[in-house]
Amino acid sequence: MLFVYLFVLARTQGGVHIHTDRLTVTSPVLMWVQALDLLLDKMKRAAFDFAGVRALSGSGQQHGSVFWRTGASETLKHLDPDHNLEQLLFSVSDSPVWMDSSSSKQCLDLEAAAGGAERLAEITGSRGYERFTGNQIAKLRQTRPDEFMDTERISLVSSFAASLFLGGYAAIDYSDGSGMNLLDIRTRNWSQICLEATAPHLDQLLGAALPSTSVLVSLGTSDTVFLWVQNPRPALEGHVFCSPVDQEAFMALLCFKNGSLTREHISNECAGGSWEVFSAMLRETPLGNDGNIGFYFDTMEITPPAVGIHRFDSEDSEVSSFSPQVEVRALVEGQFLSRRLHAERLGYSILPGTRVLATGGASSNKEILQVLSDVFNAPVYTIDLSDSACLGSAYRALHGLLAESGVSFLDVVKNAPEPQRTTTPHPSAKQVHTHTHIHTHTHTHTHTHTRTHTHTDTHAHRHTDTQTHTHTHTHAHRHTHTDTHRHRNKITARKVQNCHKKRKLTTRKCKISLKRSKINAETTKSP
Repeated sequence: MLFVYLFVLARTQGGVHIHTDRLTVTSPVLMWVQALDLLLDKMKRAAFDFAGVRALSGSGQQHGSVFWRTGASETLKHLDPDHNLEQLLFSVSDSPVWMDSSSSKQCLDLEAAAGGAERLAEITGSRGYERFTGNQIAKLRQTRPDEFMDTERISLVSSFAASLFLGGYAAIDYSDGSGMNLLDIRTRNWSQICLEATAPHLDQLLGAALPSTSVLVSLGTSDTVFLWVQNPRPALEGHVFCSPVDQEAFMALLCFKNGSLTREHISNECAGGSWEVFSAMLRETPLGNDGNIGFYFDTMEITPPAVGIHRFDSEDSEVSSFSPQVEVRALVEGQFLSRRLHAERLGYSILPGTRVLATGGASSNKEILQVLSDVFNAPVYTIDLSDSACLGSAYRALHGLLAESGVSFLDVVKNAPEPQRTTTPHPSAKQVHTHTHIHTHTHTHTHTHTRTHTHTDTHAHRHTDTQTHTHTHTHAHRHTHTDTHRHRNKITARKVQNCHKKRKLTTRKCKISLKRSKINAETTKSP
């Protein structure tokens, strides 16, 4: 409730300002400072023993950037609650955040400078993405040069929060730094090519990146899919980051912008904002939703880059509306079907023994988890804590204390409670969900079509063996090929074309055939 109060006070929608172009999304930096102030004040009033704290770690949104004003380093050393921190500390009062999609031009410029989208992905782990900090920095320099010139340091949200505790600038860590389109994920140094293409003297504004376990000082609404990998194969869809807990490993990631806020939007419209009613609607509608499905992109999606709401009935005809019950299931099934197929392209495969570990606020809703289990045709496990980010932060703090002595992150969490099975798939789930492909075509200067097949054997606890084969060929325009499941016994498809210049969205459906390719095995591991 403290944060809801702050959201209202700052006149935001769920903590962000969505600008009139519907592409620019920012958050007031001072709101984050006030949130930390409120939290610490509440702990102090509860007589919390700060003297007993040995280490501190935090969990928050990625990709948000903070621009420190010239002279802010001195102000940080002598913070005074009576001073206006916004004017004293920040050259940009509203920070671009992960929901922003306004830097398409800068993405194309960076890809061109790096030698193409595929080459940029090979260096930084991702092609150019609008929300990534490097492209946001380039946009600020080009469109608001005075504010950029008044900046002496640039932080991510994670290093910004640590800086407030330090009273000085905290370094950006390798893992979060991998989400900037600036860090070479193999050398773990800033890429000179990317720095020069973004802004002059940018290495001085960023400072040196450090390992995620470095001891500096002893809010997310997306849907995210993670995969642990040893031998990364960056592609034009998804991301590869340096692992925050193992310096020899990498973390593959898929992020979907239209996650919990979209579910909340449909809950408000169809269930009067009641999650109990929302859950009852899921229980009362059949698996497969009688062939009805929807694609719900309230804001410009990341994967695939599309916007708008599109509903299809059992005859594969686009319709303007569903009944409230059908709408709710169409949303949730459509979201999880998209997560599964994009994950399969990134290297995920469902085999006997596979299990899904669900975390975050939605993991407390059993009906939503049942849909997740049905779509992935695998049991879903949770831990007895919906705010798992808090627990993860505590484990990261402990690992930060012990990492220098050679203690691995797995050693740190070996006594943690095992996740508990919450739901199992309906016996008919596998038969109900058949394949469909969504094609997303974006007008850009490069075109890469990537297919990825992964064979995964999942064993008990945290170990998974993954075999990956990726085949890539390049064409004249960038074309993202996206799979999504449908609830029919025939294979159907639709094509979504999203032109960033004209901002027009058109659709058409076509029948396709699926062919399996042979898999060349290369073993990696996944939790």
